[in-house]
Amino acid sequence: MGCVGICGSDVHYLVNGRIGDFIVKEPMIIGHESSGTIAKLGNNVNNLKVGDRVAIEPGVPCRTCSFCKEGRYNLCKDIVFLATPPVHGSLRKYYKHAADFCFKLPEHVSLEEGALLEPLSVGVHACKRANIGIGSKVLILGAGPIGLVVLLVAKAMGANKVVITDLVQDRLNVAKSLGADEIYLVKRDVSEKDQIKSIHEIFGGEPDKTIDASGAQSSIRLAILATKSGGTAVLVGMGAPEVQIPLIDALIREVDIRGVFRYVNDYADALALVASGKVNVKPLITHNFKIEETVKAFDTSKSPESGAIKVMIHLK
Repeated sequence: MGCVGICGSDVHYLVNGRIGDFIVKEPMIIGHESSGTIAKLGNNVNNLKVGDRVAIEPGVPCRTCSFCKEGRYNLCKDIVFLATPPVHGSLRKYYKHAADFCFKLPEHVSLEEGALLEPLSVGVHACKRANIGIGSKVLILGAGPIGLVVLLVAKAMGANKVVITDLVQDRLNVAKSLGADEIYLVKRDVSEKDQIKSIHEIFGGEPDKTIDASGAQSSIRLAILATKSGGTAVLVGMGAPEVQIPLIDALIREVDIRGVFRYVNDYADALALVASGKVNVKPLITHNFKIEETVKAFDTSKSPESGAIKVMIHLK
């Protein structure tokens, strides 16, 4: 193994011991944003060779169910996903993975960038689900790591104008430096109606694509209400199991609501974006630690005062 990034879900398992129905019942190795160098091959592997540096797509499906055969393997009920109880993750010196879910990195792409293909693939999948293209006016709700990769991908896919919102000004400053056309600081004492009005004023109209990277009920509501009639609201952030949303408003205005679960057939596209230079993920890495400093790395990742976006653990 070379590099493993810390994801919000990793921190959630560490602090809370569960995410929804996935409960940590016994010691579990964490880590799923990862890259490494091939040390040994299985007998039937012919797409890789020893010494190849690879990015690791962490979810390996059954390959035989209807979802897998239809190409939507992220919906496979038997998918084995790293660091999701009871499956161990990749934060270790050596790890064995399915060869067809390892993606060879070109010489000019670093192991750090390879590890970041995991969150970037979420952004790729979200933008595909939103059908973002030339001329799209895109609203992104939440400037955390996922909101930022969505921003990078949306710009690379030709979005005409991208506006990103957050409760924290420092995150918005980062988003601006990464190419956001406009930023909007959400204030808790401002009404939903006034927030929508302000967002529409920034766009000089209404966004036709909205991607929620927060998962908060207030954010999901905003995603629906702020989107242009006939537009698309894509929900990436995962919060409470049930939320109250203005569903009738979405129905009568034909706002399509689409969910995102991880990614599917997106790793190769994410790698192509990085390899071509169309997307630069390096600025997302704010902190680096050695594997011996893993506890410190997690403390940094979960501390609001650290300013961490992506914390990277180096295993060699």
